[in-house]
Amino acid sequence: MNSPELRQTPLHGWHTANGGRMVDFAGWSMPVQYRSIVDEHVATRTACSLFDVSHMGRFLFRGTNGDSIEVAAFLDRIVTRRVTDLKPGRIRYALVANEQGGILDDVLVYHLDGPSGQGAPNQGTWQMVVNASNREKIATVIRRHLSESRGERAPASGHVEFLDQTERTCMIAVQGPRALELAELIVGQDLRSMPFYTGQVLTAPNGSLWTVSRTGYTGEDGCEIIAPAVEAVSIWESLMDHGQTRGVAAAGLGARDTLRLEAAMPLYGHELSESIDPYQAGLAFAVNLEGRQFCGRDALARLKQRRDGDQDAMIRVGLEVAGRRAPREHYPVLAAGVSVGEVTSGTYSPTLGKSIAMAYVPQRHASTGDLLQVDIRGKQENATCVSLPFYSRSG
Repeated sequence: MNSPELRQTPLHGWHTANGGRMVDFAGWSMPVQYRSIVDEHVATRTACSLFDVSHMGRFLFRGTNGDSIEVAAFLDRIVTRRVTDLKPGRIRYALVANEQGGILDDVLVYHLDGPSGQGAPNQGTWQMVVNASNREKIATVIRRHLSESRGERAPASGHVEFLDQTERTCMIAVQGPRALELAELIVGQDLRSMPFYTGQVLTAPNGSLWTVSRTGYTGEDGCEIIAPAVEAVSIWESLMDHGQTRGVAAAGLGARDTLRLEAAMPLYGHELSESIDPYQAGLAFAVNLEGRQFCGRDALARLKQRRDGDQDAMIRVGLEVAGRRAPREHYPVLAAGVSVGEVTSGTYSPTLGKSIAMAYVPQRHASTGDLLQVDIRGKQENATCVSLPFYSRSG
């Protein structure tokens, strides 16, 4: 499990010293759990949890003399969603597509705002957070676009600097109803007034510059702290210490997965892949076709036109499954005993007390209330199509 070939986050030593059960995740040695997945899941829903997400790729982009416009124009040629109108301090979910319209990754694009100096972000700095498993793939895409832009002497993107900051920094997610209350004690500034999908560079109490964003992958409130790698352990331990009276728990990949599934957030390699397009995945909102040119744009335009009204087109759905046995990835989904699709993610939901799954099935079987079956180890369990997400903290 702890192969020297695996990358280690700056918090690896803390995880192993505090009971983290380490597994290989996208080439990183990561904790899947500490106490139990259910305990960590419940702590996140009821109080707050800390997640080491330092394995996620963190890319910085700077324009000449801090010029934000050229960076925005460059990124707009890579991602499926328009970012040229992204104001400083805002964050936008987007996709990177291949030439066939398949999903290479889902990403967050930050237009950073805050103090500058000593190489720190300013309004001309942008950040992209990518999945750990796709870090090298997306970096290759970015470098190719940079090379093409410079070769063409494109004025809008010929002077963009690209920096992979993943191993120079740490990234800690603080999630749960008491997450911001806890994080504010460490950051030393008000975070609850930050709108969702915003981020800023703050001067921390120790004088260091941290990027703090308000997003998340659990369906709960919370934030992420990106800081120099050498500060990871002190930040984490300070959060744990201050969180003892607030129900804090260290949480691993297992709880992260059950939490994101309840919130119906797609996971790359399960709901998303190069063979799945945004319209199948229910991510049409993350594709802006008009007035733009980006990788996969023409293929996506054709796919959109072809899928409109196509009852045989596969689409991502939510399923509530009878019984307590959890449906798993690749389990067949049937309609009247005939296989029509398959499960991409499934679990027994600790919050809802029922088995749930996401799956791909034809549009004709995807309406809320449609009755299907899931083949769970040879036994067909009844399943009902439900609207997503399964869980919403506002509901």
